[in-house]
Amino acid sequence: MTGAGGAIGVFDSGVGGLTVLRALRSVLPQERFVYLGDTARLPYGTKSAASVVRYSLQCADALVARGIRCLVVACNTASASALDALRLRYPGIPVFGVIEPGAAAAVAVSRTRHIAVIGTEGTIGGGAYQAAIRRLDARVRVTALACSLFVAVAEEGWVEGPIAEAIARRYLEPIFCGGQSRAAACEVPDTLVLGCTHFPVLAAAVRAVLPDHVALVDSAATAAAAVARELPAAANPSGRGGLSWLAGVSWLATDGAARFARVSGIFLGEALRPEDVEIIDL
Repeated sequence: MTGAGGAIGVFDSGVGGLTVLRALRSVLPQERFVYLGDTARLPYGTKSAASVVRYSLQCADALVARGIRCLVVACNTASASALDALRLRYPGIPVFGVIEPGAAAAVAVSRTRHIAVIGTEGTIGGGAYQAAIRRLDARVRVTALACSLFVAVAEEGWVEGPIAEAIARRYLEPIFCGGQSRAAACEVPDTLVLGCTHFPVLAAAVRAVLPDHVALVDSAATAAAAVARELPAAANPSGRGGLSWLAGVSWLATDGAARFARVSGIFLGEALRPEDVEIIDL
């Protein structure tokens, strides 16, 4: 059951999608949200496409049962594999992913038509961002790199400082050290897409090692902006007054409430209590 006054449902395989939730709350401050982290089955990136579709449909079913009016797939792997299946099952509910908005923003901002994309091994290997960018502009050159260690660094909370910057430099210098010559500089991308929902919390460390001219595209922020543009205003907006915005969210996970609450503080900027997280079985 859904309705105009329902919450916005958001799901991810774990906690990375909380960057999307935080961005959504920034642009839609009066909305209510239900967030589901499928922590019992993470990561989705190592699973087959068929399994990702099945898991995504199960997550959507759980959220739709709670009366959501919109579904946001805050997972790059699920966005690449399951959007068509989700839209087919729920034709009356707007379904948004994270890949298309990020690709569109990158194409719009790039002047040299050379875009770099970083993500997990599954996202980069699957080629979803590369394909989405080239559908928008076939002339664009895409340099894609898996930066899987960023996920662990983000979840440890090492999001700024020498450790994060050293890892970012090790990953990114081969792409962005264009050398001194004009010809070499032309080979350097002028745009970098953060193609994993974990990566926005590392934006400062990434920015610190990039050349100044490189534009940084946050796929969490671009996804939230796409939702804000398309979604009608809630009929019954949340009225939380001076309460923390976390009070306007129902928190669901499929395993590990204590760890979910601990790690989520890194992504949200505020700590959750384990007792605020409802464990559900899909």
